[in-house]
Amino acid sequence: MALRTRAVLVHRRTELDELLDRHATRGQAEFFLRTRGRTLADVEARHDAATSARRVVAASVPSDWALAEVERADLDRFLFAPEDVVLVVGQDGLVANVAKYLDRQLVIGVDPEPGTNLGVLVRHDVDDVGAIIGALAEPGRGDARRGSALRGDELTMVHARLDDGQELHAVNELFLGHPSHQSARYLLGSGRGSERQSSSGLIVSTGTGATGWCASIAHDRGGRRLPGPTDPALAWFVREAWPSPVTGVTMTEGVLGSDGELVITVQSDRLVVFGDGMEADRLEVSWGQEVRIGVAERRLRLL
Repeated sequence: MALRTRAVLVHRRTELDELLDRHATRGQAEFFLRTRGRTLADVEARHDAATSARRVVAASVPSDWALAEVERADLDRFLFAPEDVVLVVGQDGLVANVAKYLDRQLVIGVDPEPGTNLGVLVRHDVDDVGAIIGALAEPGRGDARRGSALRGDELTMVHARLDDGQELHAVNELFLGHPSHQSARYLLGSGRGSERQSSSGLIVSTGTGATGWCASIAHDRGGRRLPGPTDPALAWFVREAWPSPVTGVTMTEGVLGSDGELVITVQSDRLVVFGDGMEADRLEVSWGQEVRIGVAERRLRLL
């Protein structure tokens, strides 16, 4: 028996929601914003745009599909199913936040405020969603659960795997280092050898992430050519490697192919690994543990 297709609408709390949590009333929130040269009207306009976009997207879901909504802070507790179609309403970064919890489910990124986001991952206006979902659900145009009617791009992801079996995925980049960005000590190994290092951390980026954090590092290193979003390759950079009698600085950047990986043996009491800026959802590693980072088997299927 075929499982019922479910649309999962992913969103995040608006700035107005967070202000009201902190200040209790609109009047107090307005006073707080005014002291910082901002107006409540602007914040309310963005809130209304996001809320309206969510209503329109939800209304576009066919009556024979199930519908679930999940907020960004609850993603690590939400169980996605293989037949889900994921509708992300928000900024580009929200797609990256949800990607680590998916395994080839089709994702449709919806921009509630065209012109304020780059649109790298939220590629569609609200008005486009109805036609897209209709094409997925239309009989005779393929299995909507598998997204065969509209497959989209398969974006490369990066994964980290610990020697105790824990693992983490990201669509932009992974960071390994000290939780407060102090000196991290470790042994870095790759296909070209190994080196003991002390640095402020290691960034391993996909081609999608090459427009973000990785782009600024690459620029400062002279403009290294970075992979494209669908290329099965990763760029990696060591931040602020420290030369000393026992630590080196010769292995500070490179590119990993689909069969390459970095092997990091931790030589600090506590380091962390997190992806796509979600520091709260992280792996913690300690002295002697090994972390392997490379191109993930799974991809982000983004329409």
